[in-house]
Amino acid sequence: MRKRLRDKLSEALPSEQLNEVYNSFDIVGDIAIIKHKNIQNAEVVAKQIMAVHRNIKTVLTPITRITGDFRVRELKLLVGENKTNTCHKESGCTFKVDVEKCYFSPRLSYEHSRIAGLVKPGEIVVNMFAGIGCFSIIMSKIQRRTKVYSIDINPIAVKCMEENVIVNSVQGQVFPLLGDAKDIIQTKLHGIADRVLMPLPEKSLEYLRYALSTLKKTGGWIHFYDFQHAKGNEDPVDKTKVTVAEKLDSLGARYKFVNSRVIRSTGPNWYQIVIDIHVTMLPSKF
Repeated sequence: MRKRLRDKLSEALPSEQLNEVYNSFDIVGDIAIIKHKNIQNAEVVAKQIMAVHRNIKTVLTPITRITGDFRVRELKLLVGENKTNTCHKESGCTFKVDVEKCYFSPRLSYEHSRIAGLVKPGEIVVNMFAGIGCFSIIMSKIQRRTKVYSIDINPIAVKCMEENVIVNSVQGQVFPLLGDAKDIIQTKLHGIADRVLMPLPEKSLEYLRYALSTLKKTGGWIHFYDFQHAKGNEDPVDKTKVTVAEKLDSLGARYKFVNSRVIRSTGPNWYQIVIDIHVTMLPSKF
C-alpha cells in the first residue's frame, strides 16, 4: 500500500517534493493528517491518500503549530468529512480521540508497547502526562495486575480517557485524574509509585522533582522524555543525559541510566529522546 501511494504521488508531484510529502502524514483511525506548506499540492496529496487508503474518511492539515499546556493545534479540512473525532486502534486497544483538541501521535506506538512490556505484576504506576490514556491503557491490558494513576490537565483529553478506560475494560486499573500533575502528586499521590511516566518533553525537566516525590521510599523507575537539539557530531542522547544528571544530582537522588535512545526525528536537528532511569535512593527531603 505504501508503494502504491508513492507511485500515485510521483504521478502528481514534482520529484523534489515527493519525499517531503510522503514522510509528512500520519493516519489516526479514519483520519489522515498531512503537513505541507503548499495547500494546493496538499489537496492533491489528500485525494491520493484517500484513493489508496480506502478506510480514510477525512484528510486534515495543520494551520498552527502544537502549542500550549494542552499540546493542541488548529487543523484545516482538505477533503472528506468535516470532523476531528475518530477511533484509533493500537496494540489490541481502541482509543477515542479528537485530533484537534487532544494530543495524540501514532508515531509513539512502539514506545507505548515497549513501556508496557517493562511493567511488572502488582506495580503502581503514575502517568504524569497521560493524554487520552494510550500508555496507561496498553500497559494495563498487557499486565492486568497493575494500578495506573493517569493524569492530564486537558479536560477533553481526560473525558476521552475516561471513555477509553470503559471501552477497553480496564476499570479498576486505570484511574483518570484531571489537573496539574505536580498538584495532584503533592496532594494525593506522594510516595506511592513503583514507576513514573513523563511523556511530555516540554515539561519533563521542570517536573522531575515531582516524579521523584511520587516514587516509593525504596525508589523505582522514571521514564523521562525530552526534545533535544543536536547538530554536527553532537549526540542528542548524551546531551539529554547531561541535563538530566545535573538535575537529579542537584536534587540529591541516586540513580542509574539503564536505557536511552532516540525515538524519532521531530525536525531538522531535533530529536525526541527517552531515558529509562532507575532511582535507587530518594533524597531525604522527599
